[in-house]
Amino acid sequence: MEAMRQIYDSKQNAGFLVFLQNPRHNHQESQVKQEFSIKDLENLTGVKAHTIRAWEQRYELLNPTRSATNIRTYSGDDLKRLLNVSLLVERGMKISKIAELSEEELVTRVRGEKTETSTDLDVLAQQRLKVAMLSYDEKLFRETMDEGVGRHGFEGAVLSVCLPFLAQVGVLWLTDAICPAHEHFISNLFRQMLFAQIHASDLSFDDEAAPVVLYLPEREIHDISLLFLHQLCKANGMRSIFLGQSVPFEDLEAVAGQFPEAKFVTYCTTSPSESQAQEYINRIGRAFQGQGVNFFLGGAVFKHTSGNDCVSVHETGGALVGALFA
Repeated sequence: MEAMRQIYDSKQNAGFLVFLQNPRHNHQESQVKQEFSIKDLENLTGVKAHTIRAWEQRYELLNPTRSATNIRTYSGDDLKRLLNVSLLVERGMKISKIAELSEEELVTRVRGEKTETSTDLDVLAQQRLKVAMLSYDEKLFRETMDEGVGRHGFEGAVLSVCLPFLAQVGVLWLTDAICPAHEHFISNLFRQMLFAQIHASDLSFDDEAAPVVLYLPEREIHDISLLFLHQLCKANGMRSIFLGQSVPFEDLEAVAGQFPEAKFVTYCTTSPSESQAQEYINRIGRAFQGQGVNFFLGGAVFKHTSGNDCVSVHETGGALVGALFA
């Protein structure tokens, strides 16, 4: 578990399992960015702008429109094509050969080509997930994750493939490079994957052991973090109870009455807000002091807060996992 905590910290110090769950859900579909500059393509694909220009001029790889001042503008189809091309280049295929492929042949190669080296397998998997998201391709998502699980096991695939990918997606969301539909599509696929793994897990825990109670406070709906923690608990033979989103505070008191030594765990991204986080901790202290339960609170919203006798606060996911599984 110490190794897992270190992987969390090294790969996800910026946000643990915030994944795609940026709070900007009020963004209007009609305002989604559907056109991209060459700099956008560079940021999204990792292909340098001068290389994109060279491929465009030499092989007519992309078909941008041009303004009166000769500024290139690229479409979503151009972006998806460049992502696929970059994958095949990473796998060692010559750009001259790639340029000869039809769109259908290009997609088929992306699905079917296997690299013989292991150095960049996880990076390639993240690129494939990006293509799957932009193309709404569940089949490619499943193939990619199945390969990752085959290499790393389930938890390792989440840590080595999913988390870095989803950190990238968070940046794309912030810059309006993807739309809410993309976010919803990919996040729901990850939820399905986690639910399936949880459902198939072994339940041979100690019935007398105090449970880990996973919950989100009222108005907090971003639950993928907790789902993965739920899976980690089960994988480590711990009894865990998943309460889910937006749990009323009074319900926590009722659960504590039934499980007097429980560990309550949450990871917050939007609620409570940073300005309200300390008062939330203080409220827990007033309500649960001396009852034997402990609260483990995670998330950047708790960065400037202090815990108390029954509350420990953890800014990063690695710190939270390390404390929970100590």
